[in-house]
Amino acid sequence: MSHPQSMQTLITEPVCFYGSGSMAEAILRGLVNRAVVVPDQVTMLNRGNQNRLNYLVQRYGVSVAGEESARAAALQQSKVIVLAMKPVDAANALRQLGSTLTEDQLVVSVIAGLEVATIQHLLGRKQPVARTMPNTSSSIGLGATGLVFSEEVTLKQRQLVHHLFEAVGTVTEIEESQMETLTGISGSGPAYIYYVMESMIRAGVEGGLSAEQARELTVQTVIGASHMVQQTGEEPAALRAKVTSPNGSTAAAIKVFEEAHMQETIMRAVERCAERSREMGAALKEDNS
Repeated sequence: MSHPQSMQTLITEPVCFYGSGSMAEAILRGLVNRAVVVPDQVTMLNRGNQNRLNYLVQRYGVSVAGEESARAAALQQSKVIVLAMKPVDAANALRQLGSTLTEDQLVVSVIAGLEVATIQHLLGRKQPVARTMPNTSSSIGLGATGLVFSEEVTLKQRQLVHHLFEAVGTVTEIEESQMETLTGISGSGPAYIYYVMESMIRAGVEGGLSAEQARELTVQTVIGASHMVQQTGEEPAALRAKVTSPNGSTAAAIKVFEEAHMQETIMRAVERCAERSREMGAALKEDNS
């Protein structure tokens, strides 16, 4: 894995985000905040939500394109096109996009379940494609992103994609067959942690703490535990054992988890997430074969 602290490269080439939802904004925020892209060289597109585009202009200083002619021009001029639309919108968008591309334009997908081969099939050409799966923590530079490249991607283009996503977190290059598992762990993983935090905060409030106290204690506990794993290099199981005295209060809590088969439940959730990602990809492939 690579860490963002060493990434200071400024990308000056035109970049176009084809889609401007929460994931696109999360990546954009990280890139702009870390001065990795030139804001006015970034163009954001969507299907016609002008209020959303106006917000992005005001918040980040990017360019936007709402009219069809402006959208087409932005796509033709961009060296990097980030696919960030909803899966249901991807097929039509890619069919239209394929005929306008030149062979040196790089297509970067952040769409869950959409395989490289399916993207190229919809484009109607063997375009250089990078399939990625970031998470929303990218917005604060603490994301985790998996990368897969088609064989058409050049070394320079690979480096550019690494630069883009190293700027917003850590990067792991994997085989495409592993992408759904990565989606189940890091792509959707923040939601699992938020779910646990919700439960801890609720327990704190029901135990008599104020909502603010319960939130602050929970947030700091999660931060501290994460940093302990990262900085000590120890396995989570070993760190858990160190704070779990026999017959103590922590041991009593862990016993509740074990009786509820919590570890197996979490593993099943990760597996189901990966399975659902495969289902979505298969549906896209079937619908457009």
